[in-house]
Amino acid sequence: MSNGRDTDADASVTGSDAFAGVPDEFQRLWTPHRMAYIQAGREPHHEECPFCAAPEKSDEDGLIVARGRTAYVLLNLFPYNSGHLLVCPYRHISTYDQATPDEVAEIGALTQVGMRVLRETSRCEGFNLGMNQGAVAGAGVDGHLHQHIVPRWSSDANFFPIIAKTKALPQLLGDVRHTLAEAWPR
Repeated sequence: MSNGRDTDADASVTGSDAFAGVPDEFQRLWTPHRMAYIQAGREPHHEECPFCAAPEKSDEDGLIVARGRTAYVLLNLFPYNSGHLLVCPYRHISTYDQATPDEVAEIGALTQVGMRVLRETSRCEGFNLGMNQGAVAGAGVDGHLHQHIVPRWSSDANFFPIIAKTKALPQLLGDVRHTLAEAWPR
């Protein structure tokens, strides 16, 4: 019984679905820059604290947006969203209760300014703020206190971050750092 197809011809034809790069029902977000983080493992900086090293670099190389007296602001090297900032004390302390009153005040003030600058430059609609203290609490760098400022938009999330641990970021870190540093009040 024939199905109406020429079986001899079918054997010599390769279906287009066998070729690499042919569109299918999946959309792929290529993020090769994250491979350095993945290959380094859970704690990418064993020998040197990245938050102690950053202030020793130029603002561009350290991704520093603003410097205060006891704390500073830098971009997260592995951001959840474009403009994801971290506010860190210069001192190497691991938890919030170890911060001095001056450090607490400046971390708070820098967080407020960071929110204002992000709102002005990126028109974000909300924020996630937080401190993960200790490896068990999810801190990627658990030895140095840092507060996250993650800008949010109503259309910024879908199932990729939850299911595939993949985030589409529309801006390069250097461009974001330049924009925020230029808008930071002096």
